[in-house]
Amino acid sequence: MTETLKTADIDLITRILPHRYPFLLVDRVEEIDGTQSAVGIKNVTMNEPHFQGHFPGAPIMPGVTIVEAMAQTAGVMVGVGLELMDKNMLIYFMAIDGCKFRRKVVPGDQLKMRLTTVRGKPGGKVWKFKGVAEVDGEMAAEAEFTAMMDMPA
Repeated sequence: MTETLKTADIDLITRILPHRYPFLLVDRVEEIDGTQSAVGIKNVTMNEPHFQGHFPGAPIMPGVTIVEAMAQTAGVMVGVGLELMDKNMLIYFMAIDGCKFRRKVVPGDQLKMRLTTVRGKPGGKVWKFKGVAEVDGEMAAEAEFTAMMDMPA
């Protein structure tokens, strides 16, 4: 028998991640399969602060925020999978590898981030993930990244 896939709405996301506006970059996480995979959703809107300067008149979501949104999706996946709600977990990048950008992400797009765990286990602090971000089924970005999950004692 397989485990039921889970979903995290914005209330659950904020119980797991320490990020808040303007740096909370994932609106919903779906298809959470334990700590193995998940799909994050980011609705890209014109009122986000980075669009004032990147680039005025031709707003494009910065690549670093796309990678951060993928990392936040991974954090939610692990948080739900290991039931880490309200634990004050902090997550730090350790490495970003093979990062490539394939298309622009602009206001009005819905960014779908498909994350899988490459390495990591319950109780472990260091995890590695592979992420692919898409808009309308077209790849926008991909990366592998390593992160440290740190929880206060």
